[in-house]
Amino acid sequence: MSNNLEVKDGNANAPALRDPQTNGDGRKGTVPEASTKVHGRFSPLWLIPIVAAALVIYLGVHSITSEGPTITLTFKTAAGLVAGQTQVHYKDVNLGTVNDVVLASDYSHVIVKVQLNGEARELVTDHARFWVVRPRFGAGGLAGITNGLETLVSGAYIQVDPGTPGGKKQRDFTGLEDPPSVRSDQPGRTFVLHSKHLGSLSAGAPIFFRDITVGEVLGYDIGDGAGDITLRIFVSSPYDKFVHADTRFYNASGLSVGMGADGLKIELESIQALLSGGIAFEARPHTDTEPASAENQVFTLYDDKASADAAQYTKNYHFVTYFETSIEGLSRASSVQIFGVQVGTVRDIAIVYDAANAHMRVRVAFDVQPERVTPDKSDDDITPDVMQKLVAKGLRVVLDSPSLITGQKVISLQYVPGSKKTEVGFEGDAMVVPSQAGGLDGITSALSDVAAKLDKIPFEEIGNNVNETLITLNKTVGGPDMKNALAQLSQTMTQAKDLVTKANAGATPLLQRLPAIAEQMQQAVERANAAFGANGYGENSDMHHGLQQLLSEATDTARSVRLLADFLDRHPESLLQGRPKTGGK
Repeated sequence: MSNNLEVKDGNANAPALRDPQTNGDGRKGTVPEASTKVHGRFSPLWLIPIVAAALVIYLGVHSITSEGPTITLTFKTAAGLVAGQTQVHYKDVNLGTVNDVVLASDYSHVIVKVQLNGEARELVTDHARFWVVRPRFGAGGLAGITNGLETLVSGAYIQVDPGTPGGKKQRDFTGLEDPPSVRSDQPGRTFVLHSKHLGSLSAGAPIFFRDITVGEVLGYDIGDGAGDITLRIFVSSPYDKFVHADTRFYNASGLSVGMGADGLKIELESIQALLSGGIAFEARPHTDTEPASAENQVFTLYDDKASADAAQYTKNYHFVTYFETSIEGLSRASSVQIFGVQVGTVRDIAIVYDAANAHMRVRVAFDVQPERVTPDKSDDDITPDVMQKLVAKGLRVVLDSPSLITGQKVISLQYVPGSKKTEVGFEGDAMVVPSQAGGLDGITSALSDVAAKLDKIPFEEIGNNVNETLITLNKTVGGPDMKNALAQLSQTMTQAKDLVTKANAGATPLLQRLPAIAEQMQQAVERANAAFGANGYGENSDMHHGLQQLLSEATDTARSVRLLADFLDRHPESLLQGRPKTGGK
């Protein structure tokens, strides 16, 4: 019996199993292992799971790296915010989306959950600010509408300002209810203004430089209500370099209407300034080389441009005058003029009551800046001695009205002829200059003086005396003596008239013959003269001289007769009354 065991399976061709410890011949030893060779090919189906695994890994890594933090914002209202739609923008780039909007447990505000993108991870620090951009009527007036106008089409969105770099990471923020006036990426400087009145200024009001909008009002603080109002303004670059130590800021709000020598004048800085107010400033030419003002430099905000211009002059002389007439139309900042040229402005107006004399008058304080007229001269000091000489020559303060239509009044320094002699007084550092009524007030004052003088005339007493005189004259004229005298005078005049008539009737023939008599006498003299000459009487004979004398007298007689005839012809009444007296003889 063989020691080899053959185990057959169901396959008849399968080799018999041998003892691994023996060879094929029955001897023990090492049996060599059969060499196995696997034959196969790589299937393309294996690519599907490989690609799927790679895609999963990529999406996971991308999701981890691209997804930013989730932040929480709180607002007073959720107006315009919609979960899944409202986006977060920075420079018009989408940085995230609102995931959820819920009401706080105490109902005082809303909580907004925002999922940011990975690129916004470095922006959310404690320096960041968030606010909702929507159309609104805010304190900035027209500016508040313009900033959110685009949201009428696109819808509201959340804007973020990352602030300055270097902040600490933060996930919870309190959103701003109004957009901030200054962004962190906007270069410029902030300044502080002090003013007595706020006017129509508000946060967001524009700042103008040469009619260009260069900044805006950040806000204001009234303090304790008794002092000045403090305003913070922002002037953007490069316009902030024009703000120097002597820069003058003034309120440019509203509409200015005036009537002057050039007619009606209307001044308007801009429509935006009319609606929301505005502030303007100007740079002086000599400040171009001076350094710009530092951050938070303090300036005075003047009420208008005229006040700002007056503040720039280095020489400012104070004067005071008093009026006892109405000063309606005169106000603070009204013009002070000399010969129609502005040299100053009115500083203050007040009513002064003199209790000792129970008398009231108006005190007007004004400033004069001679640099308005002589900016390049240094010898323009207005000393008390100079003013005394000017006042002695008749210089007075007159309330003048350049326009009767508007009723606006100005202070005019002019010479008034016939002014009473007076002296220049002092009230502290201000010189007191006498005033004189002018314009319509001057005419009214003159008429008042005339009325006062007429009022002193005793018209009633004069009337009573005239009345008594008339009564006496009436009694005298109507008395019997006057009637008898008039009757006698009438009788005498009748007799005189009859006498003149008779004399004229009797003298008329004689008067008519006198010229003929004179002519005949003249002819007789001429014939006599000719006859004597013909008879040869010598010129030296006595007869000749006598005849010459006779003829001369005859000639004079004839001339006298002609003159008498002419005189009686012109004055026949002289036959009764005699020759009239002339020359006081």
